[in-house]
Amino acid sequence: QVQLVESGGGLVQPGGSLTLSCKASGFPISVYHMRWYRQAPGKEREFVARIGTLDDATVYADSVKGRFTGSRDNSKNTVYLQMNNLKPEDTAIYYCNVYYLNSDVWGQGSQVTVSS
Repeated sequence: QVQLVESGGGLVQPGGSLTLSCKASGFPISVYHMRWYRQAPGKEREFVARIGTLDDATVYADSVKGRFTGSRDNSKNTVYLQMNNLKPEDTAIYYCNVYYLNSDVWGQGSQVTVSS
């Protein structure tokens, strides 16, 4: 069974940092692009980052470029999203995603709240 499980969200002050994890099961992440999306209250889900495979670079949305860093540990079948200099507008539910066998697979999401 293909499954994605996010963790690591929470409440952080503006300027702070958090690292999200996405543990995958049922398939090897090493051969798949893994993506992070987020959805803020009242807004549509938006792309955050695509973590490429060995030969492909990681791609970021302009809104997070220079502040967020995506990475993967294929031995743990896990991807990460390191988020620095967080802003209130980063508040959202963050989702891990993979396009597997012609279907989108989503995790349950992890809430990130940036507030003083």
